[in-house]
Amino acid sequence: MDLRSFVPALLLVLSLATVFAQTSAPGKECEAKNGTSCEECLKKVSCLWCIKTKSCVTYPVKTILPPHALCPLNDARWGLCWMNFQILIITMAVVGGIIIIAFLVCLFCCCKCENVGSERFQAKMQKQANKTKTKQEERRAEMKERHDEIRKKYGLNGQNPYSRFA
Repeated sequence: MDLRSFVPALLLVLSLATVFAQTSAPGKECEAKNGTSCEECLKKVSCLWCIKTKSCVTYPVKTILPPHALCPLNDARWGLCWMNFQILIITMAVVGGIIIIAFLVCLFCCCKCENVGSERFQAKMQKQANKTKTKQEERRAEMKERHDEIRKKYGLNGQNPYSRFA
């Protein structure tokens, strides 16, 4: 048996063993900790501690928030014993809102700064185009002046005989 085929097989067996170990008694682990402390109950992430009834219950994952009949939000503890669920939700909402606002401000500033840079670039390009146009007009005037001098020198100042056809 090759090592390359052995490693995935071993990982598959270990992951299946982990899944079966976690799903052996899903509702019994938290309820078995009734009568203990909040800290003992919350050692397991899937548990919710209710201060009012002093009971440890399995967190109802099908509903996002635990129902009031199970435990009021003010008395529910999940994750930390010193923070009730209501404050946890408010804190997470505020922090999430601040992160979203900060992201939008950064996005706005980046776009605004990019446009400012773009405006500078456009102004620079316009200035360069104007400079080129001015030089071209100067060269055209010099060429016309030179041609006029040559015409004067050879006596070609008069009316162009082909101008009647234009």
